[in-house]
Parts: sequence; structure tokens; C-alpha cells
Amino acid sequence: MRLISKYGLALATFIGFLVFFSSCGSRKSMVYLQPDSTQINTSYQQYIPKIQKNDILTIVVSAADPKVTAPFNPISSMTTSNLNQSVDLALRPTYTVDDDGNITLPMLGDVHIAGLTRLEAIEKLRNELSQYIKDPGVNMNFNNFRISVLGEVARPGSFIIPTERITILEALGMAGDLTIRGVRQHVTLIREVNGEKTINHLDLTKQETLNSPYYYLAQNDVIYVEPNKAQINNSKLGANTNIIISIAGLLITVISVLTR
Repeated sequence: MRLISKYGLALATFIGFLVFFSSCGSRKSMVYLQPDSTQINTSYQQYIPKIQKNDILTIVVSAADPKVTAPFNPISSMTTSNLNQSVDLALRPTYTVDDDGNITLPMLGDVHIAGLTRLEAIEKLRNELSQYIKDPGVNMNFNNFRISVLGEVARPGSFIIPTERITILEALGMAGDLTIRGVRQHVTLIREVNGEKTINHLDLTKQETLNSPYYYLAQNDVIYVEPNKAQINNSKLGANTNIIISIAGLLITVISVLTR
């Protein structure tokens, strides 16, 4: 029995060391944007998201005389002062960018806006509308600016963004940040542009990430945080726990028989 206890103690000590060393992480592998000699030269203006095919846009036309905007706001003209704000927003006109990059507006017909930023598209619509309305105003917003965060984060999921300006760090913050098991040096970002997907990798521990063209997100981006080796090993251990316990029990039985 004393030999068995000695073997059990050694086994427990060995397992304890494995758990300890597998869970240890260095500062270099954990801290975001560690200082170095990188010159930060990126700006949001360089990477403003462009309107793409299949985007859904809310567009509301305004003017000093609301009556002249009625043809361009066929749904919002039905709203009344008794409607609350959420209902009013739901009734605002929405337009889907077709496969040719156009939206079709009343009286204007097809207007090509794919490849433009939101502000550029607003200016183009204002110019088109000026033939019908004096000093028209245009309010345009994305209805489908969605990003998804998967993998080793606290709250994985998809998030609707009220503005097109969002960084990868802000998106990870919305998902509750990376867990301690997430690999910060190899975060994957999947982006689709005009039907073509690209896979890109970011090292969040380096300041050079701030200069990446993928630091600012675009609509429908997917962020994936892979688990570290310790987490992968733990998942294997969890899946085979019953087998390991059975083998350990068998070994202890064999040892007890041989040492009688």
C-alpha cells in the first residue's frame, strides 16, 4: 500500500507540473500592442468601408418643404407623430444594392453607388436629387453592417454595428475580449469583397497591427481567435477522461497485485 501511495503521489505531482507549465503564459504572448519602433501612420480615411453588392441601406431624403420629398420617402411618409422612434426607424425606406452595384430610387431610377463610401454616395444622391429638390438632404445608413467574432472570446457572436467605423480591438471588446486561452499572435480575419473571400492574420501583441489595412473593419467581417496548445490539449484530455481513469485504475490494480 505504501508503494501504491508513493506511485499515486508521484503521478499527482507529475500531473500538477503539467497543468502548471501548460497554463503559464509570458508577458510577451499576452500583452496587446507592445511598444516598439513602429511608426503609426494609419488613419481611418485610408480604410473607410465601401458600399458593396447586396448591402442594405436606409435612405431618407429631406428638404425645407417636406411635401417635395414624399415621392422619395414612400414609406416614411406614412409615419405619424403617434409612432414611437423604433417603429419610425422600421418604416424608413431601405434599398438593396443589386449585382450591378445599383440602387433603384423613385424618379431617379438606377444609381450606381457600389465602390463608394457612405459619404460619397450621399453626395452623389444629393447631386441627382437637386434636379427635383432645392438643397436636398440625404441621410444614409447601413442596415447590415454586421461583424462576427468566434473562437476563444468571452462572448462569441454576431453584432450589428450602428456606424461603419469600428476597429478589430473594439469588436473584440464587444465580444468580451480574448480569454486567457486565445492566441493573440494569430488572430484570423475573413473578409469578403465583391463575392471574393480573403483570409488575413493579425498579431495583436505588436504595434504594427495599428497600420494594418484590416485594423478597421468592413461589413460582414468575421474574426476568429484560435485556442492555444494548452486549451487544445485540455480538450483532448476532456474527451478521453474516462479512458484515462480506466487505464489508471488498471495500472494501480496491476501494481497492487505485483507488490503483494
